[in-house]
Amino acid sequence: MVEQTELKRSDARRNRDAILAAALEAMTEAPDASLNAIAKRAGVANATLYRHFPTREELVLTVYEHEVQRLIDAADSLLREQPPMDALRSWVEGLARYAVTKHGLADALRKATTPGSDLASTGTYVAIVAALDRLLQANIAAGTLRAGLDADDVILALAGLWQLDPASDWRAQAQRIYDIVLSGLQRSTSTRSGAVTSNSATPVLAPLRAESRRLPRSRPGS
Repeated sequence: MVEQTELKRSDARRNRDAILAAALEAMTEAPDASLNAIAKRAGVANATLYRHFPTREELVLTVYEHEVQRLIDAADSLLREQPPMDALRSWVEGLARYAVTKHGLADALRKATTPGSDLASTGTYVAIVAALDRLLQANIAAGTLRAGLDADDVILALAGLWQLDPASDWRAQAQRIYDIVLSGLQRSTSTRSGAVTSNSATPVLAPLRAESRRLPRSRPGS
């Protein structure tokens, strides 16, 4: 009897995971994907899907929350399995996937929630920034990133990930965005002459700032 109960629970978990994975794929591709189509993609009966998720709203929100939690939990597991720099890179790839997921699910999320609800909750943002901070601190301790980095600032620097188009080659573009940001996070290196140069983005921005100073300033109210 105990073995049968455990087997049923295992099957239920497997079915639930399959439904969430299928829903993520289907709703990222088409926000209006039907529950019947999701059940078929997951390889389960419609009744099984409805037993786990009685309403579409519940399924959509669970998919979103599942992806958020995966991203948060990944920080510590990656640090256990990989060197700090590799862990950070892998986590940012997950962040890009989260951004694409949220973008793809945007319409479904809007339809699944009541007016005025806040999907980008403060708690979610704080948890994601805290996960990033653990990765940054591990790299700072390892000497691969410069000291004094603020996770809130780094998240803002990675904001381009939220503009990725799910229909494009978003993984390659996410990698390029990460490489650009990483160049601004690494420690300074000494030149042969003994002067210190920074790998940060400041030298890249300097010509733009100089150019902006030469632009005419419009008067208030003009």
